[in-house]
Amino acid sequence: MKQPARRRRYRWWLAALVPLVLALAAGFLVWRPALEPVPAAPARFDASQVARGAALARLGMCASCHTRDPARPLAGGVALQTPFGTIHGTNITPDAQTGIGSWSFAAFERAMREGVARDGRLLYPAFPYPHYTRLARDDMQALYAYLMTRPAVAAPARENRLRFPFGYRPLLAFWNLLYLDTSPWPADTGKPADWQRGAYLANALAHCGACHTPRGALGALDLGRHLDGGESGDWTAPALNARSPSPLPWTRAQLLDYLRSGSATGHAIAGGPMQAVVRELAEAPPQDVAAIATYIHSYLAQAPARATPARQAGSLPPPSDDDPDLARMRLGYTTYTMACASCHEAGRGAGSGSALRLRQAVALYEPDPRSLLHIVRDGIAPPAGEAGRFMPGFATVLGDAQLAALAAYLRRYGAGAEAWPGLEDAVKNRRTP
Repeated sequence: MKQPARRRRYRWWLAALVPLVLALAAGFLVWRPALEPVPAAPARFDASQVARGAALARLGMCASCHTRDPARPLAGGVALQTPFGTIHGTNITPDAQTGIGSWSFAAFERAMREGVARDGRLLYPAFPYPHYTRLARDDMQALYAYLMTRPAVAAPARENRLRFPFGYRPLLAFWNLLYLDTSPWPADTGKPADWQRGAYLANALAHCGACHTPRGALGALDLGRHLDGGESGDWTAPALNARSPSPLPWTRAQLLDYLRSGSATGHAIAGGPMQAVVRELAEAPPQDVAAIATYIHSYLAQAPARATPARQAGSLPPPSDDDPDLARMRLGYTTYTMACASCHEAGRGAGSGSALRLRQAVALYEPDPRSLLHIVRDGIAPPAGEAGRFMPGFATVLGDAQLAALAAYLRRYGAGAEAWPGLEDAVKNRRTP
């Protein structure tokens, strides 16, 4: 009789012990120690190292996520839209209280490689540490030297707004366990030196795949579909490989022009989040941008030749009388002639007010209409006070029915493609970037 009672006690203790062990293991996985702050006195760095860090910061587009107000560079505040909610870029100036002024290089490197802040908080992977973890240590040191010598700006972090349970930071420890690869960048010595340099920059620092590679349900990159196309905010980021939707092929020279100026012959101008990328790359070392172009073009060159309407000259036609969606196509054509034709029928380079023929606009060929809707509604404009190509927005002129009809018409008669599924819902539910 004593033996069964003893077994029951063992089982009870085992049942109590297993959750405790699991809780301790989870706590060990989640916990990260705070690192000691460094003195707030201005740090001294070699001028050449700071200059190199400035160039690397351009290639990494640091300002695009960490500068909301140009008068307060790198002070944070940029709202980043994700499928899980809104995350705000933080202050990365050397302000001791609200920035990274109290961070040692060890704290900075840990954040860049592991996604852990100086105080031990886990950082959201909207900050692309899964890419930065591949950076060489001397590049990391140069970036640190540059950031720690910027003007300090007092700017507290803005509150993130994430859907439950994604605002619970300890869950990020499990995300890192599943998806974070901290191994060094694997060089491909069988490739030319400029390709190798471009591959390192594109994948580690410039983090091109962060937008141009699709993600899974938990936000991790699908590395088996490298550069297959993805999202940035509420914009589509087109594929940069054999799946590229571009109606005309890219040459390396065109891609280089585009990366440095936002414009290239036969291709649409940069819009949406890509505008910030171009602003940064325009100031980056030309040889490094050329290396990125070499690397990306090696994937774009795999795209098969397509017999697309983009190769046809001339105006977009009125809808056919036997079109099964004739009423909407007629409304779309009328909207096109009213709002678009005066600039786009001329073709780029035909004088003031001329623009790319819309058969060559990649947004018409993308798998969903969001980028096109944003461009038509909001337009494209350079930053205030800067020169650049301009397109007016038509949000105050076109109603939802007109916008949907215009997109449907351009898709069919401009791109020669089937209608986008869910177009009306995309128009109705579109978000302000």
